[in-house]
Amino acid sequence: MSGSGDASGRGRKPVTVKKSRGRTASSRQWLQRQLNDPYVAAAKSKGYRSRAAFKLVELDQKYRLLKKGAKVLDLGAAPGGWSQVAAARGAQVVAADVLPIEPIPGVTFFQADLTDPDVPAMLIEALGGPADLVLTDMAAPTTGHRATDHIRTIALAEIALDVAEACLRPGGAFVAKVFQGGATGELLARIKARFREVRHVKPPASRADSVELYLVALGFKGDRA
Repeated sequence: MSGSGDASGRGRKPVTVKKSRGRTASSRQWLQRQLNDPYVAAAKSKGYRSRAAFKLVELDQKYRLLKKGAKVLDLGAAPGGWSQVAAARGAQVVAADVLPIEPIPGVTFFQADLTDPDVPAMLIEALGGPADLVLTDMAAPTTGHRATDHIRTIALAEIALDVAEACLRPGGAFVAKVFQGGATGELLARIKARFREVRHVKPPASRADSVELYLVALGFKGDRA
């Protein structure tokens, strides 16, 4: 499988999950969506830990983010799909999360709280220098209330940006998950002030009914003037 893999789903017969005792309608719908999701099947085929890995694959295809030998930080890395993709492309990967993850070949992992002021220095030391790319696919557990979910996920993006500003080399890049509406207000102004180019992108692997977007910020300006 090359690129993002054949995740189109063409030629696959749809699976229908029948009603059964003990299975609610919502759980049946979730299972049916999983069984018919070509990215789920492709992730299993390639050994990725989640379908979310293909979101990074597609962002990389568009923006050429991952280069062999690049120093990459994956923040909020669990379960590890993005770290897998970065390591497979030859990057030097350091990952961090408050949750534990199973070891990934080529990835150095720290179970750490990203709000701890000592964490950025620890990550830079593990990388052997400033990062070329800081990634985060973190999202707060959804409540079903879009405005609330957006605010909570933006708060995580702000935490990741704090770490990115402390760890990135000049010219580096930052990629973060945001929700519908994207980065706005003070956060967007801050990012635009620190990076030369800022984009909001919805990669094909994001489900059509999902409100998620990804912020891609390129050309970190380095120390504040």
